[in-house]
Amino acid sequence: MNVLLIGSGGREHALAWALSQSPSLNKLYVAPGNAGMAAVAECVALDVSDHRAVIDFCEEKGIVFVVIGPEAPLVDGLADALALAGLRAFGPSAAAAQLEGSKAFTKEMCTRAGVPTAAYGRFDNAAAAKAYIAKTGAPIVVKADGLAAGKGVFIAMTEEDALSAIDQCFDGAFGDAGAEVVIEEFMEGEEASFFVLSDGENVLPLATAQDHKRAFDGDEGPNTGGMGAYSPAPVMTDAIIAQVMEEIIKPTVADMKAQGYPFKGVLYAGLMITSSGPKLIEYNVRFGDPECQVLMLRLKSDVLPVLLATAEGNLDQLEVEWHDQPALTVVMAANGYPGDYKKGSAINGLEEAASDPDVEIFHAGTKMVDGQLVANGGRVLNITARGNTVREAREKAYAAIDKIDWPEGFCRKDIAWRALARDGE
Repeated sequence: MNVLLIGSGGREHALAWALSQSPSLNKLYVAPGNAGMAAVAECVALDVSDHRAVIDFCEEKGIVFVVIGPEAPLVDGLADALALAGLRAFGPSAAAAQLEGSKAFTKEMCTRAGVPTAAYGRFDNAAAAKAYIAKTGAPIVVKADGLAAGKGVFIAMTEEDALSAIDQCFDGAFGDAGAEVVIEEFMEGEEASFFVLSDGENVLPLATAQDHKRAFDGDEGPNTGGMGAYSPAPVMTDAIIAQVMEEIIKPTVADMKAQGYPFKGVLYAGLMITSSGPKLIEYNVRFGDPECQVLMLRLKSDVLPVLLATAEGNLDQLEVEWHDQPALTVVMAANGYPGDYKKGSAINGLEEAASDPDVEIFHAGTKMVDGQLVANGGRVLNITARGNTVREAREKAYAAIDKIDWPEGFCRKDIAWRALARDGE
């Protein structure tokens, strides 16, 4: 079959890489794609916000299935438009995508469904938000309600920091996403990510991962879209996974169906494993980035039938197989990220870096200019490796990075430090 994948980041390159290996695939198109994806798919210049143009392209190319990678097109209703046109799509409706598109929507769902999460307040003006902070004190968490590319979350250790975060949100630092804020209690514990597929009725657990949000080693610096990840996450034991399924995932899927918003797609639960058990931090309605990269490297099953079953409501008929080996990815970003950074710097040495068969390099912000690969974004490359242990996967990834010639880039050197510390390393 012919498939269209929407997106241009490392997550989408990993999905394209996995989809390209499916025996069921005839032709893979990616819109808009990047320099790395061009090796496994045909990149096309489509305005994905123009739903009619996407539908017309699918009809012209005989595309019968569309995989939507990023959150913005989902919140914008692309899956709905495709369904109305008779096309199958992987990804939730705009109504169901509110689980990511509005943190307040998710909090209200948690209240209805009894999902354990942080206590919170919701505010549409700075004065009321600041009064709440004065009452509750710090540490506290301030979040822009809408989509802010992973950057609208402030873990404020002091009231001064919290008040500054409120000002940033309401002064327009995150556009419409900051028109409302959600203020949450500060939860202590270890963070982890858990991914499941839902076809609106059935739920299929996938895998666990652990992300590294802060820009610099030691979890220092500003939050980013993610500087590295590994899977599985040791903190997510079988017992905790079972508890998350019963107390968080299944009640969410049941509530969404009861509200008339059946969730069809991948549900990515950001969790805090506290001393009193797992609690939901937030939901995302797409694969994580960079977590998708390690999931696709660990996935043994053909990904295309799995995504199709999610769209068609047949998840109860499938099982998914995984490689036992852990996988790890390190993000190489442009100097200055997540603040100001320059585009256009040359990147060399990727062929040698990927010579190890256990290493895959997934592109994020890259493009080709006159035959030269150049950086074209903040997060630029995802150096991903499998190994017999987390330490071995990490060693392979960093050995590959040492072969990359890109002076204008940087990466964290401590990805997976929690997993290694847990093993006493």
